[in-house]
Amino acid sequence: MNHSTMPPKREAKSTELAIEAKSLDELYVDAQKEGGELTVYAGGDFHGMYSPLESAWKQRFPKVKLNVVVDYSKFHDVRLDNQLATGTLVPDVVSFQTLHDFPRWKSQGKLLAYKPKGWDKVHDKFKDPDGAWTAIAAFAFSYRIDTAKVREGEITSIQDLADPKWRNKLASSYPSDDDAMLFLYKKYVDKYGWEWLAKLADQNISLGRGSNYGGDQVSLGKKPIAVGAWRLGGRVTPTIDTEQWILPTNDPFMAWGQRAAILAKAKHPAAAKLYLNWLLSKEVQEAGNAFSWPVRVDAQTAPGIKPIWEYDNANIDEFVAFMQDRGEVERWRQTMSLYFGETQGPPSPTFLGLHPGLQHN
Repeated sequence: MNHSTMPPKREAKSTELAIEAKSLDELYVDAQKEGGELTVYAGGDFHGMYSPLESAWKQRFPKVKLNVVVDYSKFHDVRLDNQLATGTLVPDVVSFQTLHDFPRWKSQGKLLAYKPKGWDKVHDKFKDPDGAWTAIAAFAFSYRIDTAKVREGEITSIQDLADPKWRNKLASSYPSDDDAMLFLYKKYVDKYGWEWLAKLADQNISLGRGSNYGGDQVSLGKKPIAVGAWRLGGRVTPTIDTEQWILPTNDPFMAWGQRAAILAKAKHPAAAKLYLNWLLSKEVQEAGNAFSWPVRVDAQTAPGIKPIWEYDNANIDEFVAFMQDRGEVERWRQTMSLYFGETQGPPSPTFLGLHPGLQHN
């Protein structure tokens, strides 16, 4: 055979998804051409949590209307499942704490594979290798104190809060209401035991719904100590300037990457891409570092704070595994109900029903 007459060998095409190359300004033009609208379902305790984000978006992209619908992630995720099952999808983007949902949605083909600009700078713990989802920020729970009411050295560990001297002085979200709060309490039990938890539960803790509740009680000056408080600020404008969020050295705490994804059937995919690119830009990542941690390895953290993945006691990987084992989650949830009582009261975002945000689509 005359090898000189053989056709040239074709190189195999790469199937790896390319990272977005367009600038924010170019993506902004695409979003306007598409209709200039975007709906996001975001996990959280109340709409006001996202007011700073909405204001920043409106200033940067005034011709694309952003509608953020805030509810507990555990309601938003099943709401999304129901909308997909009934052909009534409302959001373009979802951003939830329910980490276990994203691999399932990926396997079912419900998520759009997409790698925003800067995706290669996102730490591997906070992104799907195929681009199905990317965390937009890392949040954390620990405890918070009012330094005007708690003398220096009085509390050196979460373990100290079981001391009777702190009876009637503690606030917390119901540990059975929120999976991240539940996991934090689990980590405390893992280290300090059930006897310690029984003593803590006997402290007449002020309990409420929404993971901001404990921190809000400190911010308002109503309680000096919050168990399981956000590093993210409280719901209300603080009436005190003596709050201190504790970043533990020896105690466990917990952190997770808030995962975000574009729905495969999104009505506004161009605006959705703009949204994720903006949130993952280095500028926005660093703008929020006083309240959350960046997920980009090249983004500056707050002064004196290391990247979240450098804190072994943040239990990032363990929380992911915990969330995937729903049977284990439910056992811990019901056990916490035995200690602290069942969750009481209406949800803090109010009851939103099946299709919140529908009027904007």
